[in-house]
Amino acid sequence: MSNLTYSEQIDRENIERLRELLSSLPPFCKDYFRGIEPRTQSRTRIAYAYDLRVFFDFLMEENPEVKKCGEIKNITLPMLDELHPVDIEEYMEYLKYRHEDDGKDVLNKETGIKRKLSSLKSFYNYLYQKEMVNNNPAARVAVPRLHEKEIVRLDVDEVVLMLDEAESGDKLTGKQKEYHEKTKLRDVALLTLMLGTGIRVSECIGLDMNDIDFKNDGIRVHRKGGKEQIVYFGDEVRAALQAYLDERKHILAVSGDEDALFLSLQNRRINSRSVENLVKKYARIVTPLKKITPHKLRSTYGTNLYRETGDIYLVADVLGHSDVNTTRKHYAAIQEDRRKSARNKVRLREKPEE
Repeated sequence: MSNLTYSEQIDRENIERLRELLSSLPPFCKDYFRGIEPRTQSRTRIAYAYDLRVFFDFLMEENPEVKKCGEIKNITLPMLDELHPVDIEEYMEYLKYRHEDDGKDVLNKETGIKRKLSSLKSFYNYLYQKEMVNNNPAARVAVPRLHEKEIVRLDVDEVVLMLDEAESGDKLTGKQKEYHEKTKLRDVALLTLMLGTGIRVSECIGLDMNDIDFKNDGIRVHRKGGKEQIVYFGDEVRAALQAYLDERKHILAVSGDEDALFLSLQNRRINSRSVENLVKKYARIVTPLKKITPHKLRSTYGTNLYRETGDIYLVADVLGHSDVNTTRKHYAAIQEDRRKSARNKVRLREKPEE
């Protein structure tokens, strides 16, 4: 396993986890996941498996015929063939609030319900196309419309304050200050990199030291879908990375994580939860009313890049969006501002100033 890259290790772990999940699902689910394997990432298949588990839990609780099976893996294809669109709509209602066996209450908002319905639609589409069922009730249920939310991002002055705080640690609690000297260079480098390139948190934690190319000022990242891409950085990112690497080269990481760029206090590759907590720690000091996550740092970078260039295609390419419409949707408000600013750019009858 030590010979595998970080992304390959994650894929291997996800494949093992998926096999474990499939052991508790009906046997025909294996056909579905085998069918979608070439066009999906391992973590996407994990999410689909969890979503299907929730659907089968719903059937076991609410459908009298299915309940007779005793356990989920005994559910049959004819049972799925007997479902109607109203059953899928009841499932969507069920998703809003449910109580799990471990005592946990689960609330799903619009995005969560939409994702789970999309997973179910994909599942039914496969079964229908392969003639494993004659009925596709999920296809006749509309995906819920999402209400547009304002994109939360850091203002220009908040970016400055956040990086300053990561550097100084002046406003941290006493306990936080105990660790700050040990993590200061790492924190500044990590935040500067995310704010200066817009890379995803998964791409950030997956970086190895040899993924940095100071000659061309670029980092090699593994994008969604397994694609490798070089993302370029500016002078501020270069300086922060070099300062951290001077320290990192003298840290002995645990076995298996020797090449990892960003390490935890335990000298292991830092994980996404730790990065989320790191971002939250500094963001609360700078802007306590905004809920800032690593993804919001990505939005901050995308906003700043679009404001500076006005090139939505460049922003999409740098952020690694496969569809420019995804980018356009996120930065529609800024596009509107730019359109408004254009209203007086072209003069018709006014004389130019002499």
